[in-house]
Amino acid sequence: MKNKNLSFMTQAAMIAAIYVVLTYIFAPFSFGEVQVRISEALTILPIFTPAAIPGLFVGCLIGNILGGAILPDIVFGSIATLIGAFFTWKLREQKPVVATFPPIISNIIIVPFVLRYGYGVTLPIPFMMLTVGVGEVISAGVIGLILYEALYKYK
Repeated sequence: MKNKNLSFMTQAAMIAAIYVVLTYIFAPFSFGEVQVRISEALTILPIFTPAAIPGLFVGCLIGNILGGAILPDIVFGSIATLIGAFFTWKLREQKPVVATFPPIISNIIIVPFVLRYGYGVTLPIPFMMLTVGVGEVISAGVIGLILYEALYKYK
């Protein structure tokens, strides 16, 4: 039992660290009205391990802090990733493409409101939903599915 807990915590910590590094390295693309957060590709990982749920949440939280995000973005952006990761895990028995929907949808719904009311971006919310959605489809959908295919072989 002790080894199982240690393995869970180690996996979560590694996923969090990778998320932070990817967010930081690709910071110019990770924030703003038009964003493709490459680290969101990791939201496919709950298909393989439930440790990805807290790992992604903590990684997003730290990535947002290091990226200079404001408090509402740190909190609600991280919650969007947590919701996406949790529901990806719940859909792990479905086709992998279906499991990419939760992070895409949660970010489409939450992030534009953070941009509007947190950062004061005056673009229309539906437009920001579109731009955030396109970025999430690229990162969580396309790159996430490429990551899934690479990892599935080594289950």
